[in-house]
Amino acid sequence: MSVKDNLKFVMEEIEKAKRHSLTNEDVNLIAVTKNHETDVIKEAIDLGITDIGENRVQELKSKIDELGPIVNYHMIGNLQTNKVKYIYNRVNMIQSLDTLKLAKEIDKRAGSDGIEVNCLIQINIGNEEQKSGIAYEDTLKFIYNLMDFKHISIRGLMAIAPNTDDKQYLRRLFRKMFEMKEKIIKENISSVRMDYLSMGMSSDYQIAIEEGSNMVRIGTKIFGKRIY
Repeated sequence: MSVKDNLKFVMEEIEKAKRHSLTNEDVNLIAVTKNHETDVIKEAIDLGITDIGENRVQELKSKIDELGPIVNYHMIGNLQTNKVKYIYNRVNMIQSLDTLKLAKEIDKRAGSDGIEVNCLIQINIGNEEQKSGIAYEDTLKFIYNLMDFKHISIRGLMAIAPNTDDKQYLRRLFRKMFEMKEKIIKENISSVRMDYLSMGMSSDYQIAIEEGSNMVRIGTKIFGKRIY
């Protein structure tokens, strides 16, 4: 199938899932462009894609250089502190904030420019050793520890679910994420906004939306398998 057909299918599935969601909110689609050429990405942009996500700083920087400001950019992968300088002021959002060390570096860089950097807090919802993200139970403590960083704007939460076919297990994890978002809202923490719950990828985005996600990160279902 073509990118056009794939995108049409994905948008239809998103609309179906919305009808059964906890919130019936609009869903922001982040097209994950890892290892895909800019010509294909431009095709998706021409078809209505407004946001793209990248896992690696080098590739994200390259895409920004090639495509320019025609789309919003999201850093969705593990971000090392020594690479913050390359993208902090060029992205719409960093979705993978998960350590105070990283927050300190983002804040320092943003402060030198007098800007705020939009960030999502990444939670390791499946407690997987190989994945980044803070522990679910540490979320509130982590947020309060971020209060000293005046150049970071917390806009919500992000999670990458385990790779499993157990749909009920995934549903429980996504529901926990939604419950944490609602808990944070009730805390009424100054300067913290829970605008986005970023969860759901090509294999599980429908379940994620049904359980309250309003931002999904989809690559394979749009662009096909990656070219390595």
